[in-house]
Amino acid sequence: TALVVGGVGVANAVRAYLETKRAVIATFKSLGASGIFVFTVYLAQILLIAGIAIAAGLALGALMPFAAEWALRSLVPLPAEGGVYPGALALAALFGLMVTLVFAVLPLGRAGDVPAAALFREAGIESRGLPAPAYLAAAAAIALALAALAVLSAEDRRLATIFVVATLFSFVVLRGVAWLVQRLAKAAPRLHSTVARLAVGNIHRPGALTPSVVLSLGLGLTLLVVLAQIDGNLRREISGSLSERAPNFFFVDIQGAEVDAFSALIARQAPQGVLAKVPMLRGRIMALNGVPADKAPVSADGAWVLRGDRGLTYDAEKPANATLTEGSWWPKAYAGEPLVSFSAEEAKALGLKLGESVTVNVLGRNVTAKVANFRQVQWETMGINFVMVFSPNTFAGAPHAWLATLTEKDATVAKDARILNAVTRAFPTVTAVRVKDALDIVNRLIGQLGTAIRAAAVVALASSVLVLAGALAAGNRARIRDAVVLKTLGATRRTLMAAFALEYALLGLATVIIALAAGSVAAWFVTARVMKLPAYMQPDVAVATLAAALVVTVGVGLAGTWRVLGHKAAPVLRNL
Repeated sequence: TALVVGGVGVANAVRAYLETKRAVIATFKSLGASGIFVFTVYLAQILLIAGIAIAAGLALGALMPFAAEWALRSLVPLPAEGGVYPGALALAALFGLMVTLVFAVLPLGRAGDVPAAALFREAGIESRGLPAPAYLAAAAAIALALAALAVLSAEDRRLATIFVVATLFSFVVLRGVAWLVQRLAKAAPRLHSTVARLAVGNIHRPGALTPSVVLSLGLGLTLLVVLAQIDGNLRREISGSLSERAPNFFFVDIQGAEVDAFSALIARQAPQGVLAKVPMLRGRIMALNGVPADKAPVSADGAWVLRGDRGLTYDAEKPANATLTEGSWWPKAYAGEPLVSFSAEEAKALGLKLGESVTVNVLGRNVTAKVANFRQVQWETMGINFVMVFSPNTFAGAPHAWLATLTEKDATVAKDARILNAVTRAFPTVTAVRVKDALDIVNRLIGQLGTAIRAAAVVALASSVLVLAGALAAGNRARIRDAVVLKTLGATRRTLMAAFALEYALLGLATVIIALAAGSVAAWFVTARVMKLPAYMQPDVAVATLAAALVVTVGVGLAGTWRVLGHKAAPVLRNL
């Protein structure tokens, strides 16, 4: 995202640079230079500058692991050896080069297409229509190659494809929003306030900052909104509703001969608690419908089921926390061929259908069972759930342990400690896990991860700030001319500063509205559809995003404008 936002900055920088070379380009064309010649000359200069920037970035990137190793040596108790990886550096350089080309081709093409007379006559190189089809085709080809590189170089190509499509969609939406903001500003009724009239006029005038600000700042803020919303929803679920629904304890490796004594102990220690226990074996899926597991075509969502051993159980009755989505449960006294109930979501990822077979290896023996039904498993309850539940006759006579959970909503920390102590003393081979402790650890880890991810996302926002500064530089020539004319006609510096501040505030407000809308929708999709968790709007995220947008746009905008307002009038008026 930072690279994409930076690409918008490349386009602004190229436009600003070409603006300073307007007279040179006009001279070239007056002496017979073709558009291709102008394009090639300035493309070579831009690639040279980009090469220097890429080299600096590669040097910093190569040194960063060594710096991180030195800084984190006392915090991470693991051996770490830094190294330089040429393949990764080459890939990074290729990304930087292609992003530069994608965003530089179109402004360069426009400059090459403008006639010499127009260049001499115009105050600047304005974006009037699209460049020649050849430049459009070149930009599209490079963009397609960049997207292919992003997908093919990613570990998870499905996620990479979604990101590429989302980025393209974001570009289209944000450009549409910029166009809409300009149309609304243009259609606004005549305002009585001079400051408001100047601010609204600046939003829709030729060469306005609106497209650059909405596009670059919109991408950075949308990313921050998405990450903050997902992080907030995840932490709320783990520390709130999930903690309330989860059992107090998991007890693992209860031996068959100890089940009754264990149940009696829990009944004495927690008479108000609910004890759930099921038999459990360990097994690994060896084949799906006769096809070896390592050769079966499965999606990335289901690959985890085939990795390593899985917990298995058997039951004559359907588990209370499961809902059948397809098929039927076997009778209580079933004694036919082995049957298995499979989790519906994982079965879909593995491509399983009713009536097909699953082969698992349990205690060194392969067992093949027919898929009798699919059931919806609510993993987020953190209760006892299994991907596969077999008919009881499948493992008749096989030695196995038991798994149990204890749920007692009103239990205190002291009572949980007494239960843990009693179980440990009476059954030293039983492993007891207090779920709330595990959730606290997970919540802290997610908080740390969220902080790290948001810190990395600030890079995208920092790129947005640089892009905004570049956009100001690109439009400085026109703003200097406007400011000088307005000051000559009686406008004060205070009036112009207020007009510019209002312009930047309106642009920031429009950008934050679309960022909140797009980011909230994306966060809802990830939270509700991917993570299968309840999604809530976080008001603090909206306030923080609004504040960030206004501070960035107004602050950076006024910082760049102050220099414009201090420009001497005589040199500008002489060239009008």
